[in-house]
Amino acid sequence: MNIYEIHDIATLIRDNAYVGRGIVIGKTADGKKAATAYFIMGRSSNSRNRIFTEKNGEVFTEPFDVSRVEDPSLIIYAAIRQYENKLIVTNGDQTDTIYNGLAAGKSFSCALTAREFEPDAPNLTPRISGMLTFADNDFTYDMSILKSADPEGTACNRYTFSYAALPGLGHFIHTYVCDGNPIPTFQGEPERVIIPDDIDYFTNSLWDALNADNKISLYVRYTDLATGEVENRMINKNK
Repeated sequence: MNIYEIHDIATLIRDNAYVGRGIVIGKTADGKKAATAYFIMGRSSNSRNRIFTEKNGEVFTEPFDVSRVEDPSLIIYAAIRQYENKLIVTNGDQTDTIYNGLAAGKSFSCALTAREFEPDAPNLTPRISGMLTFADNDFTYDMSILKSADPEGTACNRYTFSYAALPGLGHFIHTYVCDGNPIPTFQGEPERVIIPDDIDYFTNSLWDALNADNKISLYVRYTDLATGEVENRMINKNK
């Protein structure tokens, strides 16, 4: 087993019906840009009734058809926000928890001690989060997963991973291993994946590999480390 192997993300998720929600963070192969991606999937009609929207550089999940919303509590939230030189991306309203924690002087991991996995038994979906910190024409990044310690949800285990940004390397964390009932949660460290220079290639490769029935939306952002210029792509299955 090569612990330094870097995978093609499309190969990792192709033929997997349900990896849930996923976050990717890394640096392009030419070393010039920071990349982040967030996607959502869904099995229920409530989960599938969503789109991504972008407002003032922040990304939100919103209902596609407001009249069909059953329970907005776990499906409507700010997915990406920026605080000073930090870009936050998460799979739930802990985006705001991290943002408010940073504003209060807390660290990424300290802010998340106020949260735990989602209260959606029997799945007890993990909360996954990431944060890029930009400085000196470069960046570092952190990722987190908050998981139930047992099938009953009696306690929460917290895992934080901190990374130097290396050209061509990214890390991929997602909520589930695969489909199931209950759905098995993500295990181990974030997976090492290739980050290409071409944002369109990366976006299309990731979107095309996600299960056609269950994928909902994808957002990809590349940030030029020298200029701060942002380039993004957004795909919504519901149009």
